[in-house]
Amino acid sequence: MISDPYDASNRSLWGLRTEIDFLNHGSFGACPKAVLNRQMELRETMEMDPVEFIDNVGRELWAEALNRLSDFINADPAGMAFVTNATTGVNTVLRSLKLDSSDKILVTDTTYQACRNAVDDVVQRSGCEVTVARIPLPLDDEEEIVEAVLSMVDGRTRLALIDTVSSPTGIRMPFERLVRDLQNLGIDVLLDAAHGPGLLPLDINVLGAAYVTGNCHKWLCTPKGSAFLHVREDKRSMRPLVISHGATLPESMGSRFRLEFDWTGTLDPTPWMCIPAAIDYLASISPGGWKGIMERNRNLALRARSHIISEVGLEPLCSEDFVTSMAAFIIPGSPFFPDVDPLHTRLLEKHGIQVPVLGWPPHNQRYLRISAHLYNSINQYERLAEVLKSELRP
Repeated sequence: MISDPYDASNRSLWGLRTEIDFLNHGSFGACPKAVLNRQMELRETMEMDPVEFIDNVGRELWAEALNRLSDFINADPAGMAFVTNATTGVNTVLRSLKLDSSDKILVTDTTYQACRNAVDDVVQRSGCEVTVARIPLPLDDEEEIVEAVLSMVDGRTRLALIDTVSSPTGIRMPFERLVRDLQNLGIDVLLDAAHGPGLLPLDINVLGAAYVTGNCHKWLCTPKGSAFLHVREDKRSMRPLVISHGATLPESMGSRFRLEFDWTGTLDPTPWMCIPAAIDYLASISPGGWKGIMERNRNLALRARSHIISEVGLEPLCSEDFVTSMAAFIIPGSPFFPDVDPLHTRLLEKHGIQVPVLGWPPHNQRYLRISAHLYNSINQYERLAEVLKSELRP
């Protein structure tokens, strides 16, 4: 069990390169060695007899993973489906909707670009419109977000795509309130919880959003390609992106939703089957279980954020109220999008620091975003601050 929440020796539980300060858990996550070992065991079992595994053993493991994840985020298992990533979940919902020129989809100017691209594709196909809520930055009051979003709603708004945490800015959105207020106006909400499970408490049943999709391979630390889509009961007539055998199987074998989403073709199911192992393993190594993990990571992010602000003078994008285990800062200079920011390259190649520096065209800004997980320690962010003072010197 981890005794010191800021002990760098925690890194030995992950396979991260020892010569790199990895401060970018938010992009793709990082899977502990113990969970990867569980995946290897599952893969070896599968390859001993793929038919037996897929038809029998795997069904039980799949159901266990689905039920354990449902318990973790308090979701209805009957509405849970596994997808490979949250972007796939967003695409699945968008492509299931029957839209025309009388409809609008609401997004924000911090919506993840891959999801915004999916929205734009649906707009081009259907003739509907997209409206964009501008989130005022720097941010101090959640009323500013709520007002910015609700002010863009009108009688044509059919769907709102809302983030739990904005990827480019690291800002925790007041998604609980936004889901409630939007749905009270008769607008379905697609909650993009790519940064959700393991980062902040999620209660899907209480939220009651029409659709929720999120990644497990980020903060829950499962193997890559592990995500979910939850669909509210009144929306379960929707279909997966890939139509397969489930379309003609008899409903005596299960609900049409379950039959279609649980089998879309042959793939490696072990990332999802590792969800129980990831939930249990991380809870076992941290005092306070998952609540303790979330509190510890947020406290480390806040501590690192405060140090970088005071030592480097960077401007944060929000007050502490909106910080989870990620925090972002404005970097002086023009954004390099879509090219790789040279500061990112220098930080990695010269100083061994893996941290995202990205241009965000909707804001015409450069952002640097830090993440904090159990393998990180405060000295890594102190080192980042020292390097930034020299790299950003005029």
